[in-house]
Amino acid sequence: MISFLKGRLVQKDPTHVVIDVNGVGYHLSISLQTFAEIKDQENTLIHTHLAIREDAHLLYGFSSVAEKKLFQQLISVNGIGPSTAIVMLSFLSSEELKQAIVQEDVTTLQRIKGIGGKTAQRVIIELKDKLRKDLSEDAIQGIPGLKHNTLRSEALSALITLGITKSAAEKSVDTVLKKSGNTLTLEDLVKQALKNA
Repeated sequence: MISFLKGRLVQKDPTHVVIDVNGVGYHLSISLQTFAEIKDQENTLIHTHLAIREDAHLLYGFSSVAEKKLFQQLISVNGIGPSTAIVMLSFLSSEELKQAIVQEDVTTLQRIKGIGGKTAQRVIIELKDKLRKDLSEDAIQGIPGLKHNTLRSEALSALITLGITKSAAEKSVDTVLKKSGNTLTLEDLVKQALKNA
């Protein structure tokens, strides 16, 4: 099991990063909250989870041990795979997600793409007690705003990777940008666009 990677940040996108560790480039799928937390620095440390499937070995990266732990708790629930867990961690911050589960907020969970009523209930039943003790008041910090075009294209890229069709993603992102202007962070733009998609 690869517990973490420490190396040079080669590429950083809303959905993945590439870390150079002694000349080997590791591709890690990430959530929007990890994207927001990773600083554009020469050396970085990313906590990882290795998912082994018949057709692929996939690495998932997290900026904190807490987010990695929540991801692992989510994928322990029947019906939630790594990709769905990443979408959940992109749609809501770790704290918001824990709150929704502990407070049995099925409506909030169902707003996440790919989460239906039965899955939301299953998540609540299986994780509510485990998460109750983990809850804290810590707020997740956003990232500084980016230029409009870059912001729009990166948001579209993230939404398409998360399974939204290109036309729906464009419509949703443009609607959010019209309302909010260029004051949003990429993370907030994608979250709001996900809600509208």
